[in-house]
Amino acid sequence: MTVTQLSVYMENKPGRLAAVISKLSEADINIRALSLADTSDFGLVRLIVSDPERGRDILKEMTLVFSNRVLAVEMDDRSGALSAILDALKEGAVNVEYMYAFTGKQPYSAYVVMQVDDMKRAEEVLDREKIRTLCDEDLPEYRG
Repeated sequence: MTVTQLSVYMENKPGRLAAVISKLSEADINIRALSLADTSDFGLVRLIVSDPERGRDILKEMTLVFSNRVLAVEMDDRSGALSAILDALKEGAVNVEYMYAFTGKQPYSAYVVMQVDDMKRAEEVLDREKIRTLCDEDLPEYRG
């Protein structure tokens, strides 16, 4: 299983990130996870949101955005949990291209999002090791 990630390229200028986040907020779209990488001129924001289709449509109006499928893996929020996942992928000869993590709403729960070089192989390896991968509907929604 995979989740939808929105990737937004934008100028690395004051206020650009705030504008992207405000647009999503105005549309009542919840940001579940966020990663920001930058160069001197441009930034790349990776987002997992509560409504990927609407989010993509909204962000298309203001910037270059694309979506892709990434692995999201549930893990315990404890020392060594990520090592077990990475060890399984290493043994399966799956390369991790990038990743970011966030804690869950439940105590001691966490999630790691990753792009890998062989999604199908990664899912097979993780399934064999009884490591749970998630789909969009599995990610927690904030209920304030």
